[in-house]
Amino acid sequence: MTYRNPMTIAALALFAAAALSAQNKSAGQIPRTAEGHPDLSGLWSNATRTPLERPAAFAGKATLTEAEATAYEKRDSESWQQLDGTSEGPLHATKGSVGTGAYNVLFYDMGSELARVDGVKRTSLVIDPPDGKIPPMTPQARERNRAATRSFDGVKDRPLTERCLVGTTGPPMLPVLYNNNYQIVQTPDAIMIMVEMIHDVRVIRMNATHLPPNIRRWFGDSIGHWEGDTLVVETTNFNDQTRFRGSSRDLKITERFRRADANNIVYKATMEDASTWTKPWTLEMPFLATAGPIYEYACHEGNYAIVDILGGARKTEAEEASGKK
Repeated sequence: MTYRNPMTIAALALFAAAALSAQNKSAGQIPRTAEGHPDLSGLWSNATRTPLERPAAFAGKATLTEAEATAYEKRDSESWQQLDGTSEGPLHATKGSVGTGAYNVLFYDMGSELARVDGVKRTSLVIDPPDGKIPPMTPQARERNRAATRSFDGVKDRPLTERCLVGTTGPPMLPVLYNNNYQIVQTPDAIMIMVEMIHDVRVIRMNATHLPPNIRRWFGDSIGHWEGDTLVVETTNFNDQTRFRGSSRDLKITERFRRADANNIVYKATMEDASTWTKPWTLEMPFLATAGPIYEYACHEGNYAIVDILGGARKTEAEEASGKK
């Protein structure tokens, strides 16, 4: 018998109730709900060629001119195409598959452009600190993460995405290499965000209070309110397994969704965790309207391959013990 989470069922039921879509609004207008708030409902993509942190080549340069951006985008696209079908280089290193091959370029979807915010293209998603770099980890966090290094001893030691448990639902809502699509459904009392990657659903409770500290969730507890035309969402109450970039369960993320126009949401997220980073840091990126649809995402790699993953580790251990390696 398949178990269905009641909250997920209720959230998905909102699909049928959504009367307005971002894609049906004329350019230049910000669609609004009956309550007068910007309507964030619709299908969106945050695919971008802008990296999370600023590359050394762009040190001290937060934005690019149109000519500089076009040249970079062309070089970046060509470098990926040249790596297609090979088993070396950053293309497959990102998937942990150097020497063995991985998905080809057909499976990747990072868009064709750098992230454009307020009319200019960015060299990093991180905007604070100004150098575009995530602040250093605290000694406490480094020690904590060394102790929690993933092993191959058992299924529960493998990463959550590899086990197809959770994906990039957020917060923060970061782009990955593919399936960078989201559907937002907005009501006065709740806002639902469904993520294409691993089909997760996050429900933001509006004008609410946080759950008690002893109640912890995979995606944290998100509560929202409006500050003028900006939706502000604060998320706490993470469990000790999601660990965004090595964070602790005390992580607090504040997101801001600003509807810039009919086809663009400017998304900003600030991460605060004093036991993990030496200071808070902020990222910003556009979410662009997309025609969709969002397809069903079936995550099976871990389900089928976990036997081989752990079996390969046992084989390696046996070879090392026998002196073959």
